Amino acid sequence: MNDPTDKLFAARLRDMVSLCERDGAPVFSSFFDERQCAEAEAWCARNTGSLRYRLWGGYDDARRRMLAVYPDYCEDYILEDFPFVCLTFAYREEDRLSHRDFLGSFMGLQLKRDVIGDIVVTEGTAQAFATEVAAKIISGSISKIGRVGVKISGDKPFILENAQKFQEISGTVASLRLDCVVGLAAKISREKAAALIRADRAEVNHLPVSSVSHELRGGDVLSIRGYGRFVLSEINGHTKKDRIHIILKKYI
Repeated sequence: MNDPTDKLFAARLRDMVSLCERDGAPVFSSFFDERQCAEAEAWCARNTGSLRYRLWGGYDDARRRMLAVYPDYCEDYILEDFPFVCLTFAYREEDRLSHRDFLGSFMGLQLKRDVIGDIVVTEGTAQAFATEVAAKIISGSISKIGRVGVKISGDKPFILENAQKFQEISGTVASLRLDCVVGLAAKISREKAAALIRADRAEVNHLPVSSVSHELRGGDVLSIRGYGRFVLSEINGHTKKDRIHIILKKYI
């Protein structure tokens, strides 16, 4: 964490730890994005001492999550204490709504992005996580998303699968170095891939990596600015020419 923004974020985390130590009670953040979650996870692993911490967004694969820092006696019930609500929106299946439609309506209420968690949209139903205060504002202010009438309830559990769709990319690389895998993912030469990495246009597991020789592992999430996001899904051994066969899944 070298830039001013990262230092401010680290200061926020230190404040949470100090407050928890002072009061002996759980302390919760706002919703973090994926990069902030990764940074918080790494920072907490080094700095929380005897305290415990947990990132939670309402379901196991949530992208946007809150951080809780808490004493160990809270472990058994900490998930119940996270101060957010799951809002369920019902509307006609023939009406098409998107994640952007819902987020735009929420932002139209002058809500900040960090009070809204994941928004999962399917035909006729959507569910969104929001802080308790934001949930009251949304429930009391919204009867339509765009031109589509919706009914909102705040007492239903999360039931929707966040079914991310992928495009599979299969190929071979000389090694699992970042420049090799970026080259395959972006369909560019290794030299161009190295230039992208050195220009800070690549992230691994939501954190920037500027070393072209960084070794990737199965399950790593690779983000390349201008080219998309990928998961190193499979590493399937070596070819006769000693290249490594891998499968990447590109988020679509």
